[in-house]
Amino acid sequence: MQDTTRRSFMSRLGAAVTAFGGGVATASAQTRPAATPFRSTRHAQDNWLDRPGKHRVIIDAVTANGAGEAILYANNLYVANNAAYTLGESDLAIVICMRHFATPLAFGDAFWAKYGPVAGEMLKFSDPKTQKPPVTNLYNSPAYGLSLPNLGNTLSDVIKRGTHVAICDMATHFFSGEAAKVLGTSAEAIYKDCTSSNVAGSRFVSAGVVAVTRAQERGYTLIYAG
Repeated sequence: MQDTTRRSFMSRLGAAVTAFGGGVATASAQTRPAATPFRSTRHAQDNWLDRPGKHRVIIDAVTANGAGEAILYANNLYVANNAAYTLGESDLAIVICMRHFATPLAFGDAFWAKYGPVAGEMLKFSDPKTQKPPVTNLYNSPAYGLSLPNLGNTLSDVIKRGTHVAICDMATHFFSGEAAKVLGTSAEAIYKDCTSSNVAGSRFVSAGVVAVTRAQERGYTLIYAG
């Protein structure tokens, strides 16, 4: 009889404790303030990223080879989205960010004719046909085929299809300073040559790393091309 009474008492005690604990948890949940979701600050300087389209992609190119791969990836995005989803070029908002050692590949032939030897040596990038530093922007020529990572797709072609190119201004200043040491000339003059020979459909951004992060904050999916 005593065992039965004791078990009955312990059962009632356990139920009371559970009920009390649940009440405390419920009350705590009701009084705890809801967490505010993080939202990044928008800056007017980045509004150029707000382009129409059903899908947004930024391709982060950081080496000379990566610049060619970025062009290939942009072309593949257009081709595959059209073939598999019947999406047109205007349905895709694609940005290639040329930063770090990919930066000079966003400059035109005038730049390469003048600074090709310095840029080629700095980037460890040669013309596969001559085995010498390029004197033109090789990624604007379809003639190299499989010998370059863009596989014959050109920068000018993907730009015509709607791709925007962001150029790292910080890396441009860095190249200008390093080239000035080699050539014994003014870094400011070289920088001016760089900023006057960027390819059509491109824009300078304060730093490529900033553009890549800002794009992701605005809904762009990242593809790395290194």
